[in-house]
Amino acid sequence: MMTDSQRWMVFVGIIIAALLVYVLSPVLIPFVISFLLAYFLDPVVTRLQRFHVPRIVSAFIVFILAVIVIVGLLLVLIPSLETQLVRLITNLPHMIDWVSQNVLPRISSWFAAAGGSFSAENARDLLLQHIQSGGGLVKAVFTTVAHSGYTIMEVLLNIIMIPVVTIYLMYDWEKVRTQGKLYIPLSAARRETMLSLLSECGDRLAGFIRGQLLVMIGLGFVYSLGLSIVGLDVALLVGVMSGILSVVPYLGFITGILVALIAAAVQFHSWYYIIGVLIVYAIGEVCESLVFSPWFVGDRIGLHPVAVIFAVLVGGRLFGFVGVLLALPVSAVLMVFFRHLCRKYFPSGVEGEQV
Repeated sequence: MMTDSQRWMVFVGIIIAALLVYVLSPVLIPFVISFLLAYFLDPVVTRLQRFHVPRIVSAFIVFILAVIVIVGLLLVLIPSLETQLVRLITNLPHMIDWVSQNVLPRISSWFAAAGGSFSAENARDLLLQHIQSGGGLVKAVFTTVAHSGYTIMEVLLNIIMIPVVTIYLMYDWEKVRTQGKLYIPLSAARRETMLSLLSECGDRLAGFIRGQLLVMIGLGFVYSLGLSIVGLDVALLVGVMSGILSVVPYLGFITGILVALIAAAVQFHSWYYIIGVLIVYAIGEVCESLVFSPWFVGDRIGLHPVAVIFAVLVGGRLFGFVGVLLALPVSAVLMVFFRHLCRKYFPSGVEGEQV
């Protein structure tokens, strides 16, 4: 049992650690990135080590291969994405005009029939205002970065530090794990329980993140290929966007299909191509439901899709974009501790059920 003074020491230590993380967050970013890279690449290093390859050599080879794959993908994708982004921005006024002429009047008539009010002109002006303000924000950000020598030096320093720290962490990963266990301020029995919970959290997080990345890549490929077959000029851009946003249930599908439908209507002026877009997204939804999600993700978190949406909305509301990114990993960790409490206090309860 911990004494009152020990509990206070732990509490004060947590507060101090949180304050240090907040104050030193710019410095900690490269170390956090390196830690995550080492965490996800360690299984590959361990497997390579089984072929009697020294661990430092294994870590170096795995990191170099990961960098080659990432840089190669970026070199292939970025030029096409840049071209299609410019094309999308160029066609944006035409897309807004098409929406204001074909979609907004119908919405206005539906509101009028229901006894409500909706102004198509006000909606169009509001949309243009948000787009212009967004463009001004992007311009301001790039201007600030361009005139900040410290920011550029900081980025360059991080680029140099991340590979070095990652390779060192991959080389000493087992030592990091072993030494880290000794600093948990708990009794031996509780330390083992905490280590078991942390191990389960790590397994769930790793499985979910790896699986979700594969789902995003798979959906991005299906949507990009399908829209390219349809002939859409911005097929790769819309497909990649749909795949990335698929981390939030239904967000990638809804956003992608709306953008693709409007782009197809503006580009082709034909119902055949619009039907083609609908078929592509129907195929993507079937692939996600029957292939990608069951194979790659499964029940990694144990959250119902409605609970996933709720977690993402709460994270976004409390912490903005960072909250959206962290909502599902944090939910996974909370679910592990919640199930532990259920097993401890309600042993005949809902063990194994989806929450």
